[in-house]
Amino acid sequence: MKEPLFFEPVFKDRIWGGTELRSFGYEIPTETTGECWAFAAHPNGKSIVKNGEYAGKNLEELWENHRELFANMKGDRFPLLTKILDANQDLSVQVHPNDEYANVHENGELGKTECWYIIDCKEGAEIIFGHHAKSKEELESMIAENKWDNLLNKVPVKKGDFFFVPSGTIHAIGEGIIILETQQNSDTTYRVYDYDRLDADGNTRELHIEQSINVTTVPHNLEATTPVVEEQGALEVTTFVECEYFSVQKWVVDGETSKEQDKPFLLCSVIEGEGSLEKEGKNYDFKKGDHFLLPSEFGDYELDGKAELIVSYL
Repeated sequence: MKEPLFFEPVFKDRIWGGTELRSFGYEIPTETTGECWAFAAHPNGKSIVKNGEYAGKNLEELWENHRELFANMKGDRFPLLTKILDANQDLSVQVHPNDEYANVHENGELGKTECWYIIDCKEGAEIIFGHHAKSKEELESMIAENKWDNLLNKVPVKKGDFFFVPSGTIHAIGEGIIILETQQNSDTTYRVYDYDRLDADGNTRELHIEQSINVTTVPHNLEATTPVVEEQGALEVTTFVECEYFSVQKWVVDGETSKEQDKPFLLCSVIEGEGSLEKEGKNYDFKKGDHFLLPSEFGDYELDGKAELIVSYL
C-alpha cells in the first residue's frame, strides 16, 4: 500500500528572518530564521522523508530512483520547491529570470515563476508587486536615479490573499508577513534594491542591476488571478492558479470527506489546525507545520478534522 510521505524541512537563516516559524511547531536554528524549505530537492537544500520505507531518503533521491512515485514524469530534476517565509523585516526588491535566461546565465538553473499565499500578516502590511516604468529605458533611469517611490508598486495585503508572481515580475515581501510560497525548483534571485542595509559584517549585499533590467517585464501589466471555490462535502477547495509550472489550491477541512488522488503527485502543507488521513484502515495524523506528499496512484482516502492546507501539483 502506498503511504503519505511526511518530510522534515530545511531551515535557512536570512538577514530579514525572525522567530515566527516556531508557531508552526518547528525548532528553528537561529533567531533570524527566514525560510522553511518544506518540499525541496535543490543543491542548496533537500528535505528528508520521516516515515515509512523511504525514511531517511531525500526528495531528490526519490525523484532520481523512485520515479514511479511521480507517475514516471520526465525531467532532470524535481519541478517544485515549497517554502514558508517569515519576513521579520522587508525582503530585498528582486526579480527572477525565466527558464531560457537562467539556463544560459545561471549554469543550467531553472527560471523562477512563483506564487504566494498570505498565511498571516500584521496590520498595514504591504508587498511590492510590479513597477510603473513604461519602457526599459525608463526602468533603467529610475533605478540609476534611485527613484524607488516612483518606480515600485506597493500593494496592501491581508491574511488569505494570494499572488501569482511570474518570472520577470519585480517584487518584495514586506515586514510582518508570513507566506507559503510555491515555486519552480530554482534558487536564482536578482536583487534590484536592498534599502542600503548592512549585513552582520557591515557590508551592503550584492545587487544585480544589469541582470534585473535584462529580465524584468516592461511594462508591468499582470491581471490578478481569480480564485475558483468548490464545495466537496466537508471540504472546501479554492483553486488559486493553474499554469504550466504548477497548480495551487487551498483545502479547508471541516469534518470527514472522501477524496481520490489522481494527480502525478500532491504536495500538502498544513498551515492551520489538525486532522487525519485514513487509507485502507490505517490512520495518518497531521497538524499545523506538517508537510506530506501523496504519490502517484495513491487512490481513494478519507480526510477528517479541522484544518487548512495548501496543496500543489502538476
